[in-house]
Amino acid sequence: MTVAPDKPTRIAADLVESAATEGKKASRSGKQQLDFWIRMGRSMDMRSTASQQRIAAAVAGSVDATELTEFERSVLNAEIDAEIQQRARAISFGEQLAAAGITTVSLDDDGNLITTLPDGTTSIMDSQPEAK
Repeated sequence: MTVAPDKPTRIAADLVESAATEGKKASRSGKQQLDFWIRMGRSMDMRSTASQQRIAAAVAGSVDATELTEFERSVLNAEIDAEIQQRARAISFGEQLAAAGITTVSLDDDGNLITTLPDGTTSIMDSQPEAK
């Protein structure tokens, strides 16, 4: 059996960190743990069972979660959690707050506090305490 070579890809940092932590418990590297999770997810996704259809219906809101088994509710919660995390990464809260006229403060890549005014102008906040 020939194994295809790996391809470079970007993976969310929180997943890489979690994989490294969980992988140690199973004597796997972080990459091996990610591969394991992906293969499990693919395998589960490929099986179109009545249970998965009920979970999908619950995700869509057409079946109440109380009608699911405990395992199905666990899968439902995992799917909802993954969807929330994915959507949260895609939302620019700064843009939404600026549109509402709210000034925001955030960290830049160097760890500086940055003030962003609603008009889009930014400035680094002075972190030096004033002399008395």
